[in-house]
Amino acid sequence: MILFAVNPRRDVKPLAKALIRDFGDIWSVVNAPPPRLRGYCVGEVSLASDKAVAMLRAVGAAALRGMRQRVMDRPVLANWQSLLDYCTAAMAHQPMEQFRLLFLDRKNKLIADEVQQTGTVDHTPVYPREVVRRALELSASAIILVHNHPSGDPTPSRADVEMTKEILRAAHSLGIAVHDHVIVGKGKHVSFKAQGLL
Repeated sequence: MILFAVNPRRDVKPLAKALIRDFGDIWSVVNAPPPRLRGYCVGEVSLASDKAVAMLRAVGAAALRGMRQRVMDRPVLANWQSLLDYCTAAMAHQPMEQFRLLFLDRKNKLIADEVQQTGTVDHTPVYPREVVRRALELSASAIILVHNHPSGDPTPSRADVEMTKEILRAAHSLGIAVHDHVIVGKGKHVSFKAQGLL
């Protein structure tokens, strides 16, 4: 339906099928970088215009915003699956590692969601001092750490485990709880708490 709006009176089904086949799923299509979408063509139907690309990207942005609204200002520990769905949608298909901080109040309501760092395809620098500083600025009582592995494999590395321990020490000394560290991959995630790493 979206493709029909930018290619009126044409059969857009082959283009839709080709996009899903090449990108993997609908979510990956609507969140693909514009340069990868622009000019994509099947027969006489294409994403030749900026309008066509913008319409696809708008669907992804609207869906992500809706998911974010389902977790903001709500107790996240009671809505854990919604939080995981949001983090997966926001981060699983990013081409670079991102380190995201979810800040919680005394009632474990999500008060802020911020990407603290963006790194390379396999590394993001994380500074425990900055994590704790930002939690104090927001008067957060607890935090949840989230980062993605662009490779798709959410298995924690030794560096991930060591960095988490450093943040735990820094947060604990100032009375800030660290509820979990979640690594998001493509279609799966790993919780440090569930793995006994916290």
